[in-house]
Amino acid sequence: MSYNDLAGIQVELKDGVATVTLDHPPLNLMDGVLLPSLRGFVYRVRNDVDVRVVIFQSADPEFFSAHGDMGYLTDPEALTAATEAAIAAAPGAPIPDGLNILEAMSDEVRALPQVTIAKIAGFARGAGNEFLMYADMRFAAIGKSGQSQPESLMGILPGGGGTVNMPRLVGRARALELILGGELVGAELAERYGLVNRAIPADELDAHVDNLARRIAGLRPQVIAAIKSTVDTVAPPIPHEAYAVENGALYSVFGEEVLELAQKQLAAGVQTREGERDLERILNSM
Repeated sequence: MSYNDLAGIQVELKDGVATVTLDHPPLNLMDGVLLPSLRGFVYRVRNDVDVRVVIFQSADPEFFSAHGDMGYLTDPEALTAATEAAIAAAPGAPIPDGLNILEAMSDEVRALPQVTIAKIAGFARGAGNEFLMYADMRFAAIGKSGQSQPESLMGILPGGGGTVNMPRLVGRARALELILGGELVGAELAERYGLVNRAIPADELDAHVDNLARRIAGLRPQVIAAIKSTVDTVAPPIPHEAYAVENGALYSVFGEEVLELAQKQLAAGVQTREGERDLERILNSM
């Protein structure tokens, strides 16, 4: 299986492990480049019998993925174009009724026969953090990682599965705290809340995840499939109806106020590297 044509990501295959590195400067935005490539990868790897584990990581030490493209709020055509490109990247994989492209990807990543592991060293906000929640497991670097859902401070809500996936991971009360509060969560609090499996010293993260992935990849595929299937009987996938409710709520809050706020935030430095290093301060100052 070839993955060399997927823009914005690098895919390395070794010993049953596919390591997918997000490499889409300057911020690894979940935009019209990265979304189609990630969905295209998921579509192809599903049938790649040589892959038993998938690791998602970033080439950028500061950002796993900053968030979705702010153009989705300021340009009516931006999300449409990204969605169309992501649909084209996975021919024959329809988007369920009522779901947007990010929600569909959540369903598709979770349903992979392979085990998926996210390695977090850097900021992952908004759609970037939502993508992390699609994975089977997450490991974060102490002192290096930061995760948040800042959408409420942008006048909207997490619309890529965040409002339905996060409560499954951390519980209702903590999900409301993180989604409404828009707080940036470091690795150790993320571990305590259940947002990640473990907080790991930054210089040990690569070795820990790689060793785990290799151990799992050494199992028989039938064993991996049986374990995932059995676990899913007590932790079943989120029903499409829940995603549809989230998607409907997202579009219900769009309007001129959101557009004006997004333009102010962009003018203040959002979606620049400097601004994204201090995003919460900028958003809370609006």
